[in-house]
Amino acid sequence: MKISFLKILTIAVFGLIGLGIIVMVIFPFQNNTNSSQSEQQARVVIPRVPDFSTLQTDSITEHFILEEDLTSKIPLADGEIIVSVLTDFFDGGPVEKQFVAFRNLVEVESPIYLTFIDYEMATSRYTRVWNGRTAASRLGTIQIQTMDLLGDRSHCVLVFGMNARDENTLTIFRKNPVPNREIFSRIFELSVDGTIDVRETQRAYAYQIGQNTGESFNISALIWDNESSNILDQIEVIYSFNANTGVFEEINRTRIPGSQVEQRRVRELLGNPLLFEQFITGLWHFTSPQGDSERNQYVYFDPPNREIIFYGDGIQQIFTWRNSTATRYGLHIISQNISIANLRRSIDIELESLDSIRIRVREDIRLRFNIGNPWDGSYIQAGQIEQSPPPPPVISHINASFDSRIGRIHFFPYGTFEIGSRNDLSQGIYTFFRINGEELLEFRLNGASEQQGREVFLVENGDQGMVLNQIRLGARGITRLHEGPITLTPVD
Repeated sequence: MKISFLKILTIAVFGLIGLGIIVMVIFPFQNNTNSSQSEQQARVVIPRVPDFSTLQTDSITEHFILEEDLTSKIPLADGEIIVSVLTDFFDGGPVEKQFVAFRNLVEVESPIYLTFIDYEMATSRYTRVWNGRTAASRLGTIQIQTMDLLGDRSHCVLVFGMNARDENTLTIFRKNPVPNREIFSRIFELSVDGTIDVRETQRAYAYQIGQNTGESFNISALIWDNESSNILDQIEVIYSFNANTGVFEEINRTRIPGSQVEQRRVRELLGNPLLFEQFITGLWHFTSPQGDSERNQYVYFDPPNREIIFYGDGIQQIFTWRNSTATRYGLHIISQNISIANLRRSIDIELESLDSIRIRVREDIRLRFNIGNPWDGSYIQAGQIEQSPPPPPVISHINASFDSRIGRIHFFPYGTFEIGSRNDLSQGIYTFFRINGEELLEFRLNGASEQQGREVFLVENGDQGMVLNQIRLGARGITRLHEGPITLTPVD
């Protein structure tokens, strides 16, 4: 009996379906959910936790320091929150690799850990290959740097930060030159109540062109002199790398006498971070250790507006004051450039005397270029404090309406304003304040960026009412912008 073509086709289709089912049973689809690997060049954005109570940070302010795109080549484990990321072509390789600092929320009072994410050429995947504990524990203070610290072109990673006792910390890991061992080994760890610096020196030309090794950099730490009655006396401890032991060891201690000043006032300043902020408020001028002003360089601290302005060689850099922590000798500040979001500066301020401070600045290593001058050094207050009676206080908020060439302005007593007509109405917040005896008015429009939505005006009295002249506040004080005056005429 002949079989029709339709029957043959039906049998063939069912045969193929059956064969497919057999293949799926024998060779099931592999869905790799291993968190330690990802596809080549894949970037996983770790979402930030919106619930502040689950962050276990020291303050809500520190959470906003982490408001940047922290991305990891692969996702971390559950409960691990990214703190800082450093991505680069380490060891001169062709593919980016990563150091990721993270905190484990499962652990109580968890320290900051560091993990290394490498790229495996054989599997074409990123893999998490190493973890290490650091001495830091405070979020928002972590900075990761890499350098040839030892001069032998080995790979060292430095993690700066602070711990729960408000001490500065430094942990250094070195890429192990011996194969078949742990990838990185800890060669230095320190927590002190002062500052920690790497003493970089100029290496020989033979090192620069790759013909010879260079000198190892030393590490300097300033600590409190417990045997002295003067609270400003310090001890500088120098650590040097010992090739035999493979770690940094102390090689020298030097006593550094501080200024002999009234101790009660010093203890008040160093024991109260808000009082210390008030002390440094204003303009500070760079000075050499001999007391000479060898560079035309200034730093302006503005705690009320949470800004820090650096000025030198005609360049003005404005940083937002993100967070500050009291230290043994002053204040540790984390700041962020208002124009370059990934440029952060950590600033250690120490009290030298009742009219001078010492500043040490460390840039975020993620910046690929350098701007401005080195800011480390001693600073004195610029100018003398006026002894004349203070001007009458300025009322921050008013309840009034004015006509002007830019529209009708309504000031409300709770600090908001409206400007324009019913069809074109802009809203925001305002405040009247005083700087150096001048009355100023600041507007901040709703929905605008911090740079574009903020305008400051000098307030003067005119024949018809208030006269506003737009200005810019900087290290040199008040600068008029010559935009043309705006007269505010009162509306009955």
